[in-house]
This record gives sequence, structure tokens and C-alpha cells, in this order.
Amino acid sequence: MGVPLPMETLKERASLLRESLSKSQTITDSTVAILGSFDHRLSVLEAAMRPTQVRTHAIRRAHENIGKTLKSAEVILGQFDLTRQAESKILKGPHEDLESYLEAIEQLRANVRFFNSNKSFKSSDGVLNHANNLLIKAMLKLEEEFKQLLASYSKPVEPDHLFDCLPNALRPSGEDGGKSPSSTNQSDNQTKSSEAAVYKPATLIPPRILPLLHDLAQQMVQAGKQQQCLKIYSETRASALELSLQKLGVENLSKDDVQKMQWEVLEAKIGNWIHFMRIAVKLLFAAERKICDQIFEGIDNVRKDQCFAEVTTNSVLMLLSFGEAIAKSKRSPEKLFVLLDMFEIMCELQPEIEAIFEGRACAEMREASVSLTRRLAQTAQQTFGDFEEAVEKDATKTSVQDGTVHPLTSYVINYVKFLLDYQSTLKQLFQEFETGGDSNSHLAVVTMRIMQGLQSNLDGKSKQYRDPALTHLFLMNNIHYMVRSVRRSEAKDLLGDDWVQRHRRIVQQNANQYKRVAWAKILQSLSAQGLTSSGGGSAVGGDGSNSSGVSRAAVKERFKSFNIQFEELHIRQSQWTVPDPELRESLRLAVAEVLLPAYRSFIKRFGPLVESGKNPQKYIRYSPEDLDRMLGEFFEGKLPGA
Repeated sequence: MGVPLPMETLKERASLLRESLSKSQTITDSTVAILGSFDHRLSVLEAAMRPTQVRTHAIRRAHENIGKTLKSAEVILGQFDLTRQAESKILKGPHEDLESYLEAIEQLRANVRFFNSNKSFKSSDGVLNHANNLLIKAMLKLEEEFKQLLASYSKPVEPDHLFDCLPNALRPSGEDGGKSPSSTNQSDNQTKSSEAAVYKPATLIPPRILPLLHDLAQQMVQAGKQQQCLKIYSETRASALELSLQKLGVENLSKDDVQKMQWEVLEAKIGNWIHFMRIAVKLLFAAERKICDQIFEGIDNVRKDQCFAEVTTNSVLMLLSFGEAIAKSKRSPEKLFVLLDMFEIMCELQPEIEAIFEGRACAEMREASVSLTRRLAQTAQQTFGDFEEAVEKDATKTSVQDGTVHPLTSYVINYVKFLLDYQSTLKQLFQEFETGGDSNSHLAVVTMRIMQGLQSNLDGKSKQYRDPALTHLFLMNNIHYMVRSVRRSEAKDLLGDDWVQRHRRIVQQNANQYKRVAWAKILQSLSAQGLTSSGGGSAVGGDGSNSSGVSRAAVKERFKSFNIQFEELHIRQSQWTVPDPELRESLRLAVAEVLLPAYRSFIKRFGPLVESGKNPQKYIRYSPEDLDRMLGEFFEGKLPGA
């Protein structure tokens, strides 16, 4: 432990400590006084500097405003400059540089928008008026350019160009002036091939022009000139389309015009119409739809289908009106085939018509097309019915003196053959009006009715002959012609083997009836009946009788009667005709098989009785070989006296 300090020392130290603390307090008080003085001075300084700060801020704001004003002035001056540039381009017009012209219009529109939003600028109204006036002038020039450009490239299409777009099978042959294909009546195979054939698109306006027309149309619509634009387009294109059809050969014919025409002329015009319909729909109308869609693509407030309808309405209705005139004209059998041709082309084109003329505005054309198709079907079916009735009730007095095939038979059979070339079309025709049933069986029933009607008519005509043998020959010839024609055509599949076999039996029955009726009497003269009382030899007595008591005079009379009858038959039946070579030879053979054995037998038995007398050649004029040769002249249709 340390030694304690003396009291004095402690007192000294305490005194020093108090003295030190007193000095520190004095220094602190002095420091506080000094700091207070600084604070007062700073407050005075701040008060003195405040006006300067306010002025400095105002100056800064003024600088900022000046900068903004300068920038605004620069923008306005730039707009003025752009307006002058646009004005220069617009005054030049759009013809030389359409793209630059359209850019100038867009620039003017932008300038108008700018000054409309900066109307505080004291000259903005004047600038706006100037820009708007320029825009009006620009749109007038643009409208004129659209009209001129469209017109200059809307020339009628030359027929040769359209023909080049057709498949080879449908191109004109050149013999008819280039208006119709080489064959008017299309078979099923030709129709199918034409449906699958490739058509080259027709060029109505060069592709490079279409974007220009699109841009012009778009600018006109944006300027509120939609109606003017569509009017110019529809009138120009409609005129070009109508002229194209006129160049092709389409005529605007009324029902009265059609009624006055000779059938040959009308038939040719119908063939042309079918060709024109195919070209119009597949080439012209399809191409018109395409360019209309391209020119107005993406342009707001433009109904493309309405525009297309206005372009095509007159042309479509002109084409369809001819079809309507034919469908409403007086019915006759020869018109059935052209009606079927017309119905066929309308059915072929209907899907394309529906696609090309889509949209509400084109509804009239679609409905007119469907209406014509139905009317053609109805008229064709009525004509079909008329034909059936006419075949059965044909009352023509035309008779065939030689018993050959009647003109009615060949006409009806050829008619049926032609009809069968239209099997697929006829099935469509029946389906138009039949709610159920098989169209194949319907066609078979109709064909059978026609054949039955023909047969009934022939039965009536056969009764005009006074000679019953010629009646049967006539029926044999005509029904044989029917059977042979059916067997060699598609009618066999429709009518069936039963029909063929049944009618072959009818042919044979008439051949047998002819043989019986024509040759029964002459064969009777070669019979021994009435010459002998009983069978026996042929010895000749001194009184001119043989051992059986046969009179030479009676035998001579028989030979004389035979000669007269055969010569009459030869003269008459050589003028008759069996046109089918096989049937003719078969009938001759059938007669020979009956006549020659009977003649040989008669000569063998009774000839010696005549040969032993005077002038035997007067009675036995013909040998069996002579008869056979003369039979070979039967049914050749020789003229009397030939």
C-alpha cells in the first residue's frame, strides 16, 4: 500500500482543477458568442442574396422558353418547307411519278393535321386554307389519273387471247370463224375431260398496273371520293367486259328474235352460246373478280362484291337472257339435245358461278343462274314427254312402199342413241324433279316407254299395206332394226337382255308369218293333192295319163299356175327391201329351204308327164337352179321396170 499524500498537496490540485474549469467555461461562452454572431451575419447575407436568386431563376426560365420557341419555329419552318415541296410535286401532276405524287398528298395531309393542332400560330389559318386547296386540286388530278389509267388499260379482250386460255379440246376448229369448239354435242367422256381441263387465267389488266390502281383508289377513298371511285371503276370495266363479249360474238337477242329464227341458224347460235358461257364464266368473270379484289384489297368502306356486281350484271343477264328465251320458246323434239347441252353447261358452271359471284350484292346473278338451270331442266323434261307422246301418236301418212325401215324408226332409234350420250346429264335432269328412286331405272323406264310407243305406232302403220306378206316384212325389218341398234349401243344395258331376246322372237315370228302368207299358195300348186287319187308310180299311158290316173292337162295347169305366181312374186318382191344383208340372206334361205325341195319333188314326180308331151319348156320354164338364182334377186328394192 502507498503512502497518503499530504493535505496541502490535495488542496493545490483542487485549486488547479477549479481554475481549469473556469477557463473552459470562459472559452465556451466566447465560442457560443462567436457562433451566434455568424448566424446573424448569415441570415443578413441570405436576405441580401434572395433577389439575386430570383432573377437568376427567371433568366434560366427565359432561356428555356427561348429554346422551346426556337425549336417550335424550326418545326413550323420545316412544315412550311415540306408544304412547298409537296406543292411543287402536286403541280407537276401524277402522270410522270405517281409514287412521288402520292407521297406529296400524304405530306399535305400531315401538314394539315399539324396546323390543325397548332392553331395558336397566327398564320395557321392561311396555311391550312392553302394546304386544303392544294389537296382538293391534288385529288381532282388523282381522280383524273385513276380514270385515264384504268381506261387506257381497260381495252376489250381479243377473242384469240381468250381462245389461247382454253384447253386444246375446247379451242375453235377454225372452220366456223373461230366462234365455237369443233363439236357442240359433248359426250360424257368429253364433258369429264373438259371439266378436268386446265384453263389459263385471262389477263385483263397488266399485273404491274394493278398496284398503281390500288394506290389511286385508296387515296380517293381516303379523300372521301368513294362513290366517284367506284362509279369510274364500274362504268369503265363494265364497258370493257361488254365489248369483249361482243367481239367474241355474244348477241343481245330477245325471245321474239329467237322465235323468228330458222332452226339451223338457232342451233348454231345455241352451240356458240354454250361456248360463250364457258369462256365468260371461267375466263372473263373469274378474271374480273380477281382484278376487282386486287384493286380494292384492304381499302376500308369499299364493298368489293357490290363493285363487281355493278361491273358484271349487264353482261351476265345478257348471256342468261338468251338461255331463258330458248327455254321459253316453242318446244319441239329436235330442241331436246340442245336443251340438254345447255342444261349440262349450266350444271358444270354452277359451282364456279357460286364462287365467283359470292356476296349479297351478287345474289341476283346467282339466283338467275339457278333459275335458268331449273327452267332448262323443266323444258327438257317436258320436251322429253312430248317426244314420247309424238312417237306413239305419230300420224304421218308417209309410207314405205317396199316395206323397208320406216323413217320414224330410224329417227326414233337415232334419237334414243343420242339421248344415251347424255346419260349423266339425264340422271341429273331426273334428279331435279324426282324426290326418290334410282335415276338409272328412271332412264330405263323412259327408254322402254319410247320403244314401246314406237312399236305400237309401227303396228298401226303396218296395217296400211294391202298385202299381208308386206305387213309382216315391214314389221320384221323395223323391229329387227330396233333390236340390232339396241344391241350395238348402250341401250342394251338399260333395256336388258330380256328385252333383246323378246324382240328377236318378234322378228322371227314376223319372218315366219311372211313366209307362210307369201308362199303358202304357190307351195299349194306344187302339192300332189288333187292330182292323184293314191300314191303310185309315174308310168304314162297312151291317153296322156300315168298309171295313177294323173291327168297331163292338170299337171300342165299346175306348172302354168306355178310359173305365173312365181313370176308375180319375183317382180313384186324384188321391189321389196330387206336392208340388213344378214336378215335378207336369211330370209331368202328360209324361202329356198321350203320352195326348192317342193319344186324338185314336183318335177321329179310329175315332170316326165309334161316332158313326154309337146313344148315341155312352155310349162317347165325354170330349173331349181333358176329359182335359186331368182330368189337371190328378192328384197333388193329394185325399181319397177328395172
